Amino acid sequence: MAGRLGSSKRLGDDYLSLHGRVIEELRQAILSRRLKPGERLVEGRLADELGVSRNPVREAIRVLESEGLVEVTARRGASVVTMSDEEARETIEVRAVLEGQNARLAARRREESIIKRIAAVLKQGNEAVAGRRYDLLSDLNQQFHHELAEAGRNRVLADLLKRLRERTAMLFSPTDPVRQARTWDEHAAILRAIIAGDERAAATLAAEHVMRAGADFLSSLHVPDEGASLEAMSAKYGLPSGSNAAQGVAAKPARRSPQRSATRRKKTES
Repeated sequence: MAGRLGSSKRLGDDYLSLHGRVIEELRQAILSRRLKPGERLVEGRLADELGVSRNPVREAIRVLESEGLVEVTARRGASVVTMSDEEARETIEVRAVLEGQNARLAARRREESIIKRIAAVLKQGNEAVAGRRYDLLSDLNQQFHHELAEAGRNRVLADLLKRLRERTAMLFSPTDPVRQARTWDEHAAILRAIIAGDERAAATLAAEHVMRAGADFLSSLHVPDEGASLEAMSAKYGLPSGSNAAQGVAAKPARRSPQRSATRRKKTES
């Protein structure tokens, strides 16, 4: 594990906000997959590498456990959380609905100052993709979705999205260059819809973005055919389609009773 945490300057060399910095360092190591799902988090080893005592590491593990990034069991101790297919599917469904609604609100509000911040992050993301700086994209993706949540101007929804992103960021951190480029193309499409004030398009694009990323994650576990479409992948894993996710629960068409249909036919014939 040596060399995967921290920079050349060890965190213990700077006491300011030490606990917070240890928490953030371990959080980013998990989100960027430097610490893999299921990997044990040994307090002594982490403390030595970060140049701190065990106490801030222990506190960081508690915080990350509350965020859903770490699980602690009596048998194995602390380890990076893993998700079953069912848990991942359920999480993807919820996040798709919430991201769609948030994008809808962002298109309704269209606050220029926030849109400028989103555009700045989008530019950095595209530059990182073009320069093959894939190591920067995990943090930039988090920044993009943070600013997007701010654009919705709904504090309750933003808080729910923040917690959900922290818990599920590992599902939405593609390592394949093609998928990375596609992710930022989708970000750009969402922002264009918001700028245009197109609530329906913004909601649909944001929800489909989550659905597609979720399908990518599940396909990476099961390696389906390369040509599998979003709709096929969603159906395979029981996920709603992107447009349905954007609208929450799809409206069911009203069913006519046979008696009413017969009555209408008689009136037409007469």
